[in-house]
Amino acid sequence: MNCPYCLSEVAEEAVVCKVCTRDLYLFKPMMAKLAELENQLAGIPNQEAYEERIAELEALVEDHESKRVNNRGLKETLFDALLFLVLPLILLLGAHDIITVVYDTKMVYLRIVSMVLPLPFGYFLFKGIKRNVLPWFSGAVLLAICAVIGMSWITSLVDQSPVFPQNAFEWREVLEYAASIAFSFLTGMLIGRIIYNQKHQRRTASVGPLMKFALGIFGEGDLSPEKLHNLMKKVNEYGGTVVALGTTAISIYTGLKHIL
Repeated sequence: MNCPYCLSEVAEEAVVCKVCTRDLYLFKPMMAKLAELENQLAGIPNQEAYEERIAELEALVEDHESKRVNNRGLKETLFDALLFLVLPLILLLGAHDIITVVYDTKMVYLRIVSMVLPLPFGYFLFKGIKRNVLPWFSGAVLLAICAVIGMSWITSLVDQSPVFPQNAFEWREVLEYAASIAFSFLTGMLIGRIIYNQKHQRRTASVGPLMKFALGIFGEGDLSPEKLHNLMKKVNEYGGTVVALGTTAISIYTGLKHIL
C-alpha cells in the first residue's frame, strides 16, 4: 500500500507512516480496498490478450474444419458428386427433353433454364463446407460437357441429326453453351463461398506478414492493424461479389448470344 499523504510505500499492518508520521488508521480500510481492486485489475487480461485468444480458438476451429473436409471418405465424396453434379445433369437433360421434344418451344427457354438450374447446386455445395474451387469447377465443366452432348444425343434420336458438331461454327456454339452452364455453376459456388466466409469470418485483426509489410509502407500511425484487417476483409467480400457478377455475366452472354 501507499501512504495517502506522501505516497510512500507502507506495510499493510502499519498504522502510522514511517516517512511522514501521519496516522493511517482512518484510511486503512480504503487503502486495503484500493489494493484489492488493483490486484483484480491486474488479473484481468487486456483487449490484446482477448484478441489473441480469440484468434487461437478460431485457428483451431478452422484447422478442425479443414481436417474434417480433407478426411471425408470416398462414400461422402461420391454422394456429393451424385447430389451436386449428376442430379443437375439429369435435370438439365430432362428440361431439354420437355422443352425441345415434348413441347417443341423456343430454344431461349432451354438456355435460360440451363443458366439458372446449376446455380443453386453450386451454392449449396459451398455454403456449408469450405471446399476447393478448382476440383469442383472441373467437375462443373465435365457436367456441362456431358449435358450438351446428352442434349445433342436426345435431339439426334428425334431428328436423326449428328450427335457431334459438323463445323467450326457449331463447335463454337456448343462450347459456348457448355461454358454458360459451367459458369452458372461457378457463380453459385462463389456465392456459397461468400456466405460461408461471412459466417466464419475472423473477428480479430491478426498481423500477418502481408499486413506488416503494408504497415511498413503506410506507417502504423496512418493505418492500424485493425483498419488494415477491415480493409482486407472488405476487399475479400466485395472482390468475391465482383467475381460472382462477372461469372454471371459470362454465363448469360455465352448462353444467349446466339439466341437473342
